[in-house]
Amino acid sequence: MRPKNFGMSTVSPKVYKHHQKADGSYNIKIRIYHRGEKRYIDTEYFLTDKQLTKELMIKDPFIKKGVTKLVDSYREEITKLEGKLQNFTAESLKNYLVGLNEDIDFIKFCDHLIAQMKELKRTVSAANFTTVRNSLVDYFKRDSVSIKDITSQFLRLYERYLRTTRAVTRLNQFQTEVTVIKKGLCDQSIYNYTRDLRTIFNEARKTYNNSDLGIIKISHYPFTNYKMVKPPPTKKRNLNLEKLIALRDCECQPNSRAELARDLFMLSFYLCGMNAVDFYNYLELNCQTRIEYNRSKTSGKRQDNAFISIRIIPEAGLLIDKYGGTFKGRYANYKGLDKALSKGFEVLREITGLKEITFYWARHTFANLAYNVCKLNKDHIAQALNHVDDGHKTTDIYIEKDWAIVDNVQAVVIKLLKSGISQNVESHVSNENFNDDDLKFLGSLILSESLDYEDRKKVMDLHYKLKQLAK
Repeated sequence: MRPKNFGMSTVSPKVYKHHQKADGSYNIKIRIYHRGEKRYIDTEYFLTDKQLTKELMIKDPFIKKGVTKLVDSYREEITKLEGKLQNFTAESLKNYLVGLNEDIDFIKFCDHLIAQMKELKRTVSAANFTTVRNSLVDYFKRDSVSIKDITSQFLRLYERYLRTTRAVTRLNQFQTEVTVIKKGLCDQSIYNYTRDLRTIFNEARKTYNNSDLGIIKISHYPFTNYKMVKPPPTKKRNLNLEKLIALRDCECQPNSRAELARDLFMLSFYLCGMNAVDFYNYLELNCQTRIEYNRSKTSGKRQDNAFISIRIIPEAGLLIDKYGGTFKGRYANYKGLDKALSKGFEVLREITGLKEITFYWARHTFANLAYNVCKLNKDHIAQALNHVDDGHKTTDIYIEKDWAIVDNVQAVVIKLLKSGISQNVESHVSNENFNDDDLKFLGSLILSESLDYEDRKKVMDLHYKLKQLAK
């Protein structure tokens, strides 16, 4: 079999004497010669000396037929590339030919992407992708799933499966199998699962397809013919000042999960909405006057790696002294802390009467009070929350971060909390000195734009005191 030239490329079978194995056999290799470089592809065929000529050419007719068919298929694929062939290196051409009939293991790709997210410190994305990956293994009941099995019909059946109560088995932090019963998911969770699955699938297409070279290994797109569940409208997820103080001052059993939930909620509020995953990764005892970190949720997606510097106010310092450096010793990963917080908030809801509150409300509460009560600049609040405005990306290149802006947002909101309505304030206003019209008048003053911040706070305090006496 003579090598056939395809412009810049030749494909031919080769057997080399120095490749003889210990058992005396030889593996037939396919040599790719392209742009002056050689690359070799192993085959499934093995020969002994009896099946070869003295020149190491194939004598065995059965094997010769199989090798010829394989070589011809490679030549045919190279011919199809036409002008795009010049864009290939010898290595990329070899990989292209090898991958033609290679099935893509979607679970293996999930593992690869999860490892990549962890390397980029995108622990939230890694955790979300792990949840989806594990649910796929549960659904298919195997650790290997072809990407061809991810179809629109599968998506509909998968959604139905996620809505059912089911038993799942996982390894705990001690590598012991634990089986738990999981309730069926709601629309919001279904949306989260399918959204993350779509993200993983899109990443697989980016990895295996190359339209510039005409390489399309994943040609189907199951989400075209699948109608994703719409998440329900986002409910209000913030506390007013009165309820925030009630949560801050509520009594919890010492060293309980409820105490952990209360303390970390307030710590998040004090630190401009810092997330639980970042507490796990960055909260250490050696924090001095500021805590500086890369926000895990967006660090791998931004040029600045979502870096932020937050001043440690005294209230936050006390809680950092209490919890700093303890989480990694108590929990195997941030998910462990997340679960502890979830359990703590179950109790905290009963203690406070705040039936729907979760940890993430701290971030929403900080933003809401900053904007709606303190009337701070929305761009400044976004900087304190470590958000990026896509419309200002070019402008941001020229502007150095000024942490004094973040400090000011934090200071104004914390000042509001300190001077806010207190359950312990004594009222010196007699019930006989006012009526409903007085309350309405004070209410209108609160909304007046002519009042500065301090005057508005005084009116708010007085309004609340009178309202309490009227009850």
